Amino acid sequence: MLIDSHCHLDRLDLSAHEGSLDKALAAARARGVERFLCIGVSADNAAAVKSLAERYADVYCTIGVHPLDLEPGAAPALNWLLEELQHPRVVAIGETGLDYHYQPEAASLQQDSFRLHLEAAKISGKPVIVHTREARADTLNLLRQADLSQAGVLHCFTEDWPTASAALDMGYYISLSGIVTFRNADSLRDVARRVPADRLLVETDAPYLAPVPHRGKPNLPEYVRDVAEFIARLRGVSYETLAAQTGANFQRLFPLAV
Repeated sequence: MLIDSHCHLDRLDLSAHEGSLDKALAAARARGVERFLCIGVSADNAAAVKSLAERYADVYCTIGVHPLDLEPGAAPALNWLLEELQHPRVVAIGETGLDYHYQPEAASLQQDSFRLHLEAAKISGKPVIVHTREARADTLNLLRQADLSQAGVLHCFTEDWPTASAALDMGYYISLSGIVTFRNADSLRDVARRVPADRLLVETDAPYLAPVPHRGKPNLPEYVRDVAEFIARLRGVSYETLAAQTGANFQRLFPLAV
């Protein structure tokens, strides 16, 4: 079962499909994609992702505030997160995490927000979707402190094997995007070969980071097939084997997405 485990359906560039999300999803289904996880990034898009999950039977969603979408000086309210997580189509919390690449000056605010998301995950029992960029030590430290039994996933993973190994030791999954196909991604390809088969996910992060041979174009959920085929070749397994394994991993991590 091929699943796009992380996409932003409310932000897609649909010009390749005549402006139609229906057609974009149909194109993905035609390439074998059976489910889509539409990601919340702010309070402003929470309604949009829930609406999409209600509209399409094979779309589920998450709720959270991306570290680069935080209101200046204010972390999201815990009560708001917990209330949003009660929606039946919301299967996880996030994306949340730390991004010091673009906003190193906001590290303290990002950490406060990340802690709130992790607390909401602990209370709700839903897994957490983690964004981390140039913040590996703080990310791992906060995940250790949270000690979530249901863990979650480090999405669009771009770090090294020691970071992946530390996250795996805490029960987290590793999700790989089209970045693994980029020419300068040798260290990430090493990670792709080494992640245990039962802890690997694939994603597009569409509309961002289209894989080769689509690099430079707006990313679309249908391109998760290209990501999966590339990783299968790296790992020396068939595409069918990789799709089945990553699909089973998705179902295990997100049991509400059935």
